[in-house]
Amino acid sequence: MTGAVSKPTGHSDQDSHVGNYYNTQQEVTTTTKTKRSGRSINPTPTNGMDVPVVDSSRPWSPAHIYHEIAGYSRPNDKVNVVEALQDFWQMKQARGASLKNGALVIYESVPSNTPPYVCYVTLPGGSCFGSFQNCPTKAEARRSAAKIALMNSVFNEHPSRKITDEFIEKAIGDARQSHQNDAESIDNPTTGIGAFRFMLEANKGKTMLEFQELMTVFQLLHWNGSLKAMRERQCSRQEVVEHYSQRPLDDDMRSQMALDWIAREQESRGILVQELKMAEQECEGARIAGRELRFPKEKKDILMLAASQMNNATGDSN
Repeated sequence: MTGAVSKPTGHSDQDSHVGNYYNTQQEVTTTTKTKRSGRSINPTPTNGMDVPVVDSSRPWSPAHIYHEIAGYSRPNDKVNVVEALQDFWQMKQARGASLKNGALVIYESVPSNTPPYVCYVTLPGGSCFGSFQNCPTKAEARRSAAKIALMNSVFNEHPSRKITDEFIEKAIGDARQSHQNDAESIDNPTTGIGAFRFMLEANKGKTMLEFQELMTVFQLLHWNGSLKAMRERQCSRQEVVEHYSQRPLDDDMRSQMALDWIAREQESRGILVQELKMAEQECEGARIAGRELRFPKEKKDILMLAASQMNNATGDSN
């Protein structure tokens, strides 16, 4: 259901409720420094940012959650954050969390022969974080990514991060006020705000991190111009939401969007390079700041795939 090949021309208010509201719900645990036993288990990032200190005696600290998961009780045990992060999501699955792709935590190292090394980690719900420190080894880059992902995973258990009736009403109220929608449009699934409500209702009980992949799908559809194209084909918003709620963000979807960008590049030379540069800057900024970055990373990957396919086609023609 992708397939728009026209250059995106600005955001439609009706189609932007999902991304706009989610942006106001970003995680608050970015780069962190945690002290335990007088030592830091999360070195201060090298970008000079002020880093909040998190008391490891608190129940939401990574040390505490690791001890609960792995059964450690000695205060001087060093936390293996990679292992702790995997154990955390396996524990969530064992306790009944709905993880359609399982509890596997996936790491992706950026190819490089010299430091600093960069690593990304994608959580079972679809959220993605990157190593936020200047890492001299690939192993350290993986640990850095795991640290920020673990902190956000633990924080994500706070009740305010769950999609509940109260959460939905607040989200809809904020979206309605932001876009000045009338009250009748809220329960009408053919409107943008109505489709937003439909999507939230269908995911009630999940946390924001578990909701991330679906959020990213609709952010990408909006960015790619696909939502506009489907609206022009008279597809209702409810039909679009129902279809993409069941469809994973996979290589097939990325390939379709890459073809769209190849077509745009053929119509307007230089747009691919320009968009890729912006996506790389957005992704890098989010990584260094310790923010969730699945959307900018997917944009970058899609655009790099498009560029690679164009280069291969040029090489074959020569």
